[in-house]
Amino acid sequence: MEHQNTKAIIESILFAMGDSVPIERICEALEKDKKEVEAILEIMQTEYINDQNRGIKILRFDNSYQLCTKTEYYSFIRSVAEKRSKNSLSNAALEVLSIVAYNQPVTRSSIEFIRGVNSDGSLAKLLEVGLVEEKGRLDAPGRPILFGTTEEFLRCFGLTSLTDLPEVDNPNDIIHQEEFDIPDEEVKLPDLEISTEENEE
Repeated sequence: MEHQNTKAIIESILFAMGDSVPIERICEALEKDKKEVEAILEIMQTEYINDQNRGIKILRFDNSYQLCTKTEYYSFIRSVAEKRSKNSLSNAALEVLSIVAYNQPVTRSSIEFIRGVNSDGSLAKLLEVGLVEEKGRLDAPGRPILFGTTEEFLRCFGLTSLTDLPEVDNPNDIIHQEEFDIPDEEVKLPDLEISTEENEE
């Protein structure tokens, strides 16, 4: 009975918070050690995935967990949700995103050196939609800003951590849309779509 109550408490916490919750905060609420709580969460993840009568699942991002809807039901959710204007990522923005993902933390000048063109617009778009964020400053003249990917990036691409990124021969190679795409039915970023227009640098 205690085990079931623990699951119910975890479910309540994740539902109430909405965003991802660090495992440490869940442990504090339950007054249980990390290993025990992680084991329970793993059981819950399996149960949610295998239960066809549930429309939710638990995602893990590094040391955080979040309650999300299952992607196979996204079309039904979208049919009843209010339509909002879509944010789109051009191929140029995807190029910048791939460079940041594989070279982070990375400066703006390094991104532009790899691409060979100004990337202010693309970087600003990625910051706007929450896929990239500032990670501090480089200890060098001018102290340029360092950029890295966010938890939203992991969620968008269905990754648990950055170690799940596809392997590439050269991290400085630009990965284009066909290799580094955003799922069409990703629940947590429903307003994000790919644009094939090349007018954004």
